Amino acid sequence: MNRYDWQARLSDVYATFPKAQQKPVIGITGNYAEQSAKLAEGYYKSVVRAGGVPVIIPPTADTEVIVNTLQRIDGLLLSGGADYNPLYCGEEPSAKLGNINSERDLPELLITRLAYNRQIPMLGICRGIQTLAMALDGKVAQDLSLTERRGIGIKHSQDADRAEPTHTVTVERDSTLYYIYKDQIDAAGGRLFVNSFHHQAVSDPGSRFRVTARATDGIIEAIESREFKSIIGVQWHPECLGDDAGLPLFQWLVAQAAHYQRAQRLHDRILTLDTHCDTPMLFPKGIDFGSRDPKILVDLHKMTEGRQDATIMVAYLPQPKIGETFSSKVDLNVAGPTEYADLIFDKIEAIVDRHKDYLSIARTPADLYGDKRHGRKSIMLGIENGLALNGQLQNVKHFAQRGVVYITLCHNGDNDLCDSARGCTTHNGISRFGEQVVREMNRLGLIVDLSHAAEKSFYDALDISQLPIVCSHSSCRALCDHPRNLTDEQMRALAAKGGVMQVTLYSGFLRTEGEATIRDAMAHLEHAIRTMGIDHVGLGTDFDGDGGIRGLADSSELINFTRQLMMRRYSERDIQKIWGGNFLRVMSQVQSVREG
Repeated sequence: MNRYDWQARLSDVYATFPKAQQKPVIGITGNYAEQSAKLAEGYYKSVVRAGGVPVIIPPTADTEVIVNTLQRIDGLLLSGGADYNPLYCGEEPSAKLGNINSERDLPELLITRLAYNRQIPMLGICRGIQTLAMALDGKVAQDLSLTERRGIGIKHSQDADRAEPTHTVTVERDSTLYYIYKDQIDAAGGRLFVNSFHHQAVSDPGSRFRVTARATDGIIEAIESREFKSIIGVQWHPECLGDDAGLPLFQWLVAQAAHYQRAQRLHDRILTLDTHCDTPMLFPKGIDFGSRDPKILVDLHKMTEGRQDATIMVAYLPQPKIGETFSSKVDLNVAGPTEYADLIFDKIEAIVDRHKDYLSIARTPADLYGDKRHGRKSIMLGIENGLALNGQLQNVKHFAQRGVVYITLCHNGDNDLCDSARGCTTHNGISRFGEQVVREMNRLGLIVDLSHAAEKSFYDALDISQLPIVCSHSSCRALCDHPRNLTDEQMRALAAKGGVMQVTLYSGFLRTEGEATIRDAMAHLEHAIRTMGIDHVGLGTDFDGDGGIRGLADSSELINFTRQLMMRRYSERDIQKIWGGNFLRVMSQVQSVREG
């Protein structure tokens, strides 16, 4: 082909539709010098060879530009360059400090933290690994001489050709980095050959990262996320090492970005509903739902970052012990439990009113889908603990008219409706009043929720209810022997009556010992699917009610749940069922017989 026949190349574009529009976009932070944004060719050429589409991100600290950039990329490559101004980490400059680049520092710290909040896959190279540490609560030594080194330090700033490996690193065998370079590492007796052109290094990766490679003198050469995020930082320059030694890292980044892109597009098409969140419990702390408030796990920003469409916020009522009054259990001055629940709902409505362009209260599945079409997040109302009825059957209708979609019959402790899983067998199951409440909830279109209920209460409710019931935030007792969790027999009985169980993210309901992670949540979900079937499971996080685990710590990380489902090859239809479709089927069925 004539190299100057550009129209022939144009024809190639139209011949490859739609493949040409499906490659992941990798944003690369640009260097700055001589009043120009610059980028070494190795970065963008490596991205192209790895199958991605590179775009340079100029060093601007304009937050609107950064946010809009992040909405349009699928992966982020943090490139190498000059030293960081130590004032960004509260330090004075060492005499060993090199040249700093004031144009880059703030923009890259901002974009890294915001990309982290959005779960965007990242690869940091040389200065880039230091950017990860600086932006995410780690520390960087201004010079290698200021770090503790084992024995005689090796030379880390070489004058060899950049394509020449100049030292080795030892890689942790349980790391992603090891699996990327497994053949090379095994062939070299557990070492990886790398190049080196730096005098600064990460001195402390912080709690978000683990060290995955070190030089022989102990200098940190690679880190990766401890939180199941697709983030790796390396101190060397793989873009200079050639395809065999360098390209695998870029292929990893592009593959992760492609997976993230598919998850994002899937979230465009499906509705994502978390069926239990306790954020209203923190209202007395003066939360700001419209900001990224560190006091809460669910707010508008975190929901947006995690691509979460909707949540069911509950008015949680702590169960008084014998001799206690309800008012002594809550921080707010209210006459009784019914008034307390109403006050919580009033506050939710006030929050929604302040952010009505972006947030809405939904009462039906149709409301949820309407909000998604119009670009709004949805809050549904729930009650956790039938104590809110205050012994008055007519309050079922009161809360139905307020828009409540479910009532959890009890919490930790028996109440006047039923025995709790953490109770004293007061009624031997559902009380007479509880039976009336269940029937009234059926009549008025409120879902009966049996999370927290004792086994006898659970089976009684299944017998009494004429409609499917739910467990809005429960997990599997076969995997974690806790009375709050459901046995396999309970799960099968629930499914036989058309109900659903929503796996929760409370660590103590996922593991009996140690820290629970996203892997534990997926294990419970898949056990529930094997036991009940795909039509009877979902997710009820219990965020802000002590829910939240490593990998699914708040609403911003919920797209990671989708990525886990995709990696396990669930179909889009099944993912929609898990992400609220099953729960909404029950809601539609219960609301369709609504009376009064």
